[in-house]
Amino acid sequence: MMKYAAIPWPWVGLGLTLALVAQELLFTWLGANPSLAQTSYRMLVMTIGATSLALIILPQRRPAYLLGFLVCAGLMAWALWLQYGLGLDPCPLCALQRMVTIAIGVVFLVAGLHNPGRVGATVYAGLVVLVGGFGIATAARHVWIQSLPAGEVPTCGMGLNYMLETLPLTDVLTRVFKGSGECAETAWMFLGLAIPSWTFVFYVAMIAAAIVLIRRD
Repeated sequence: MMKYAAIPWPWVGLGLTLALVAQELLFTWLGANPSLAQTSYRMLVMTIGATSLALIILPQRRPAYLLGFLVCAGLMAWALWLQYGLGLDPCPLCALQRMVTIAIGVVFLVAGLHNPGRVGATVYAGLVVLVGGFGIATAARHVWIQSLPAGEVPTCGMGLNYMLETLPLTDVLTRVFKGSGECAETAWMFLGLAIPSWTFVFYVAMIAAAIVLIRRD
């Protein structure tokens, strides 16, 4: 089992307090309207917290892979509930992030069934880094589009399914990353962050966990 450096709890409390005070000072300075800087700061805080939590609770290799699969399945169930329960249809960038989440879940499921050694774990970690890195780029682009002023938001375009049926894959990716009007909507938020911000946090945490599992014998 891997050992992590011990950190005295008072320092943890002090660090958390300073981070929260800095956050409030930053938000006060930026004003009431959300901005890209404000969202980025919140994403950074949540990414550090989610990644730290993932590494703290990370079990041994095989159950960790299966747990990762269950997390991905849970996220997809939540996304479907947002769509069919709350009527929030996914934009093209949201749909692309769903595909990334499914792909990471498949990698974790195959890895859990395989129960690899270090070499195999390295291969699976590489796949998670590759797919998750694409997801991070997609989510970051989505966050940027949501931060644009109303006059700079791209016009609404074709749905992802229609584009996949009628256009070459390279054209689909180009159009998706360019963004469209529906991608700028922030219909659902939690703790000040919209869906793409949370998927960004999730992808970073999953990549970190997959890398750590290389040495988690």
